[in-house]
Amino acid sequence: MVPQESITDALVVPDKGLRGSQVHETPKNGSWLLPALGRKFPYAALQYLLMSVDAAVIAFSSIAGGALYQIAVNGDFKSPEQLLGAGIMSALIYVLLGHSSGFYDLRAVFSRRKDAARIFLQWSLVILLLSQLAFLMKVGASFSRGSVLCYGTLAFCLLIISRRFSKRLVLSAVSEGRVQGRATVLLGTRSELAALGQDELLERFGLAEVDRVTLSSEGVGGFSMTEDEEGALENALSIARDRGVDEIVLALPWNDTRKLELIRDRLRVSPLPVRLLPDRRIRSVASNPSYRLGKSLSVEVQRGPLSQWEQFAKRVVDVIGASIGLLILAPLMILTAVAVKLDSPGPVFFRQKRNGFNAKQFSIFKFRSMTVMEDGAVVTQAQRFDPRVTRVGKVLRRSSIDEIPQLLNVLLGDMSLVGPRPHALAHDDHYGDLLSEYAFRHHVKPGITGWAQVRGYRGETAKVEQMKGRVDCDIWYINNWTLTLDIKIIMMTCFEVVHNRNVY
Repeated sequence: MVPQESITDALVVPDKGLRGSQVHETPKNGSWLLPALGRKFPYAALQYLLMSVDAAVIAFSSIAGGALYQIAVNGDFKSPEQLLGAGIMSALIYVLLGHSSGFYDLRAVFSRRKDAARIFLQWSLVILLLSQLAFLMKVGASFSRGSVLCYGTLAFCLLIISRRFSKRLVLSAVSEGRVQGRATVLLGTRSELAALGQDELLERFGLAEVDRVTLSSEGVGGFSMTEDEEGALENALSIARDRGVDEIVLALPWNDTRKLELIRDRLRVSPLPVRLLPDRRIRSVASNPSYRLGKSLSVEVQRGPLSQWEQFAKRVVDVIGASIGLLILAPLMILTAVAVKLDSPGPVFFRQKRNGFNAKQFSIFKFRSMTVMEDGAVVTQAQRFDPRVTRVGKVLRRSSIDEIPQLLNVLLGDMSLVGPRPHALAHDDHYGDLLSEYAFRHHVKPGITGWAQVRGYRGETAKVEQMKGRVDCDIWYINNWTLTLDIKIIMMTCFEVVHNRNVY
């Protein structure tokens, strides 16, 4: 006797196995917008739907952005063909970049990570490529810079909105059973099959379970198949033939290699593809991103705080922001340098060793605001009415002008515009022993400003509780980083500079 657990509610292929028509309530989350093949939308086609949506958004933005600018400036709208041509070209490049980088893979859709940074990076690359192409083809003069700016900004905003809407649409459609996966018969042990839910099969593997066949044996088998196991295999093959199944999927313990080989040999009689799912012992690890290393497959056990795409996007913003900042603030820096030199003896700039990303040391730049140049095992924090602070230094510290030279650190790659503030090495050693989570601050580059600073954690940290509050803010920032958050912190920093909280 071969035990079976027939899951008739999961049937997705119109066939004789269906028990009449199934009644579905009208979806309330917008999944009714998905086109239907029969009653369901093919799982494998979802990524092409997402690509089509992005392409349509970009093409629409090319016309709408150009129209908005030309009507606002000239009062009329001309040459939509050129703008549409640029939109179609940029849509093609954007979709190809996204497809090659896995942006449209359904794992990325089901992921809870925010996509704004990746969209910003991909769209910036598209604009750069189009600019170079227009230059080489000598057609750049045909496009108004204002139209291109409106187009680029509108497309970026709409791409973020459409991505969020598309993700919600897909997730709600999957949860309501309106997505059709590849029809599959499952063959496995009772414990492995029990650990697999239908939602997990569809979301993680793109499979729709037609039926499942349970092997009687749970432990590591011998050198041959039992009679019950032979019967289970025949039953699975019969279901695959009669029910229009697309593939056979095994849910078996990976340590039972002999049994896996025997089952694989028996299933060779079927022309259908056979896949082996990760067993329950390694499923949590196997769900992590995987990479090819030659002929071997590696699984990411621990992910860095920022992906390579996110690091690149943050670096682009840092370089652009620091370059613009240095150009705008150059006159102020010259005046400050003269004032520091005339006010007290000593160098214009103060350099001190700090720990950066991965605790790698670098020299931080500041305008000198004190009469001392401490950089050793003992560094005394600045206090209220500190006699070491010079007359010009008081103004520099209150206005944070002394921090402006750190824009050079940003260009050099040692720092970022936004991140945990770097502390003196002596303070890192001291608080690293007192706070176990202190070292996590070095998982990203230090910043000129940070989440802790705009939350009021500036100035002296006389108590351990004050430093713990700062560290908690830094860790929250690392775990919740987005480009939008960086922009928010930069704007909040302007408010902090005006109000001078806890700065002396």
